[in-house]
Amino acid sequence: EFAVADTGIGMTGEQQAKLFEEFAQAESSTAQRYGGTGLGLAITRKLARMMGGDVTVQSEAGKGSIFTVRLPGSGAAGASGTTEEARPQGRDCVLVIDDDLTARELIAEHLKAEGFSVTTAPGGLEGLKLAKELRPIAITLDVMMPDLDGWSVLAALRQDSDLAEIPVIMVSILDEQRRAASLGAAGYLTKPIDRERLRRLVGRFRVPARATRVLLVEDDADQRERMRAWLTGEHWAVQEAANGREALARVQADKPDVILLDLMMPEMDGFAVVAALQKEARWSDIPVIVITARDLDAEDRARLNSGVQSVLVKETFRPADLVEQIRRLANNKPQVGSEMEAAS
Repeated sequence: EFAVADTGIGMTGEQQAKLFEEFAQAESSTAQRYGGTGLGLAITRKLARMMGGDVTVQSEAGKGSIFTVRLPGSGAAGASGTTEEARPQGRDCVLVIDDDLTARELIAEHLKAEGFSVTTAPGGLEGLKLAKELRPIAITLDVMMPDLDGWSVLAALRQDSDLAEIPVIMVSILDEQRRAASLGAAGYLTKPIDRERLRRLVGRFRVPARATRVLLVEDDADQRERMRAWLTGEHWAVQEAANGREALARVQADKPDVILLDLMMPEMDGFAVVAALQKEARWSDIPVIVITARDLDAEDRARLNSGVQSVLVKETFRPADLVEQIRRLANNKPQVGSEMEAAS
């Protein structure tokens, strides 16, 4: 048992009564001021109760609140065995969450045929528990489930810093691809499942046999350190260069799989690096992601278009977006220039 106490505004009895309801917050103005879905406490209590425990609150308006979490000891934890198979560990594990047994088995069969190890969960709450436990490389997530629907599960995943970057592919009989994309899903499948599309979507996240080589080219040491921290934990070997000349020397010594490139640097800027890469046939196929604070005009874009896949604006892009783009480019290596306009 452990408790967390604060000395904030506290809550009335009426507010406490609805605190653990889904999509509800004790004070409606909280959502307007700070955002949030109103799912965090509801999911936390459900997970605690699944493990034989509970979450409770004591509060007094104007004086603060005390939240208490009680969980059984390891020997008393209930092993309900809601998953249907042994839980594989490793860097090729895909988690399939679907309340329909036939759909679960079909997706699992398709993924196993592609060489993935698979764990399945028959509902959203069990899926969240397994995601935390296994840290899979990807999740396929059904939308309509009785205990906790897929949109709520996706929101919970995105709000958990440990799970937020796991790619999630939504699965439904309805076509809600636009909604899925707006909520941060990595892909969308409609039932009945198309095996080839499933293979392509999940295959983007397969961990390669060797580490993906990423060359980070940035003259600002603090920015390099921040970006390296974002990439920590991935199956990537990250090298750094402080300017364009140093970057080309590293490319010459060990060709990278992806280059992250700042534009404004001393000695040799990013534009010159792109031009040099395109002049060498052996380097021209290296995917390049430009990360810059510069407001690019038409002339700038023309100089980059033949050799850059994507442009991200410093201070506005999300680290998760960068990680996703590196994964996809390292695996697929699409034609250059294919995303630069869309990303800008």
